[in-house]
Amino acid sequence: MDIPLAIPEFEHINRYWDRGRMSPAAKILPGEYYVTRNEELITTVLGSCVSACIRDAESGIGGMNHFMLPLLGLQGSQSTPASPVFETRYGNHAMDRLIADVVRAGALRQNLEAKVFGGGRVLSQMTDVGRKNMEFVVQYLEQHRIPVRGSDLGDIYPRKVVYFPRTGAAYVRKLKTMHNDTIIRREEEYMHELEESPALRRAAGT
Repeated sequence: MDIPLAIPEFEHINRYWDRGRMSPAAKILPGEYYVTRNEELITTVLGSCVSACIRDAESGIGGMNHFMLPLLGLQGSQSTPASPVFETRYGNHAMDRLIADVVRAGALRQNLEAKVFGGGRVLSQMTDVGRKNMEFVVQYLEQHRIPVRGSDLGDIYPRKVVYFPRTGAAYVRKLKTMHNDTIIRREEEYMHELEESPALRRAAGT
């Protein structure tokens, strides 16, 4: 099946044909975000991370991000990394860039609406970064006057999210039994980084 061309800034994102949903699809990883004008879905898998799905409710132009920590480059962090991908691991950068690029693609700011997902506490021994991420994204959207049309936040399970910007439809499946340990390993690696880095602890609010 033909996959429509991506907006040039997002040609690096993994895109494929989803046979189950009979739709072009874009899969984003932690620190990535994707914006589209096309009839396609965006998907990701979340542990303690959070994804915001933002769209223009009139035109259907929209996108999704996937961030790991709430804040970077504000009070509580002493350095700003050069890598844009590294920066968008953090909620303030991930949200700012997603919204800016949705608007740049043709959306009108006054038409924006959001759905938000994730923030699970998937490791019992982990500091509750998921809760910090949830609090951040809800507060951010409230401050920017973007209405939240749906959410699935918290709990103890990872979840897979599928989002269709054109219609605003979103589907969430909680992964109560997992056939691989990718998310658990990712969370364990993050926890180790958090323990080793005072800067990351400040960014996480721990």
